[in-house]
Amino acid sequence: MHFCSLYSGSSGNSIFVSSEKGKILIDAGLPGKSIEKALCSIGESPQEIDAILVTHEHSDHTKGVGVLSRKYDIPIYTHPHTWEAMMCNIGKIKEDNIKFIDSNSITIKDMEIMSYKIPHDAAYPQGYAVHHKGKKFCLATDLGHFSSEVENILKDADAILLESNHDVEMLKFGPYPYPLKRRILSSIGHLSNEDCGKALLKILGSKEKKVMLGHLSKTNNYPELAYQTVINILLENDVVLDKDIKIFMAKRDMPSDYIEF
Repeated sequence: MHFCSLYSGSSGNSIFVSSEKGKILIDAGLPGKSIEKALCSIGESPQEIDAILVTHEHSDHTKGVGVLSRKYDIPIYTHPHTWEAMMCNIGKIKEDNIKFIDSNSITIKDMEIMSYKIPHDAAYPQGYAVHHKGKKFCLATDLGHFSSEVENILKDADAILLESNHDVEMLKFGPYPYPLKRRILSSIGHLSNEDCGKALLKILGSKEKKVMLGHLSKTNNYPELAYQTVINILLENDVVLDKDIKIFMAKRDMPSDYIEF
């Protein structure tokens, strides 16, 4: 399996995941042309995308969904409540391309995909776990807190894109209005750098994990700060880097490392 973060951050998110036979996008939160450009830059064709999975209805996850579905005849999978919340903003979609995924897993080509509930302020936000030949990739962003359900899903994953959204002090003393600060810091907001590091301690096991830190705030974080905060927490708890875990960083406005696992 492979995954690549095409874009990750408060200004737009889209993840490419592939197996031997299948290719999917998880979210398309930028204009369709931007997603097309990112895919082409990593040697992939938008025409070969088998499905778009949507985590929740916020625009930084859905902006390009409708355009891509119409242009390339791509099915859209999401929870029924999320579909109701997003349908008026993405334009008309072919009836055959409206698909639902909730408590049951689905199969796309040779990938089995399971959804799971995530704690965020949306209609019915979901993360996704993608399985293929004993390997597992998980997307876990937009987490107000690291719930026991998310922890259990991520424990046996081989590769993960995990949220490291903000530095708490930068957020508290930054320019955001108070209600927005409260929302981000709430149990249905976003995961901080420190909480991301603590979350990783809970899911380390016998096999090495490849973890990409993503969905960083442009205003309340820096990639170097997120990386170092997480690394410090791991080292303080005797985690062996590049043996127990490998850490990568998702880029905001261009594709990141193309991860094979």
